Amino acid sequence: MKKIILYLSVITASGLLMVTVYNSMIDARVWSADIPRSVEAARIYYSHIDPRTFFQFIAPLNQLLVLLLIILFWKDQRLRLYFSLSFFLYALIFLLTLYYFVPRDVLIFSLTSKATAAEMKEALMQWQVVNPVRSLLGLAGIFFTCRGIHHYYVHKRA
Repeated sequence: MKKIILYLSVITASGLLMVTVYNSMIDARVWSADIPRSVEAARIYYSHIDPRTFFQFIAPLNQLLVLLLIILFWKDQRLRLYFSLSFFLYALIFLLTLYYFVPRDVLIFSLTSKATAAEMKEALMQWQVVNPVRSLLGLAGIFFTCRGIHHYYVHKRA
């Protein structure tokens, strides 16, 4: 069961990372291509399905899995450290998303937003600058989880 949770944690974190990388490389460029028309197209698209739903489900699942890893491997100080660092980074991503990205998302994508084209451009520019930071934090979290997996297997054999 421990191994399943280990790998599920890496899978969920990797999925989250890849979505944020995709958002930076593809979506953000499309959103800012022809403001306000490009934003209006995104608003219409997102009125049918909200991609934040993915994050609202997978991000807490990822944090829960890492928290379970901390509990399951509590006796091993190094594993506890690696998984705690991952948990801290994922919590930091959550806070960054909640307090930095969500207000910009609402300003940009909400159908009821009365933002001007200049405000949308500014919010999108800020979003594009900080999203790679969020991705790097996710990559660092995955790194620490993988270090934990490596440590687990090295010491399991010993």
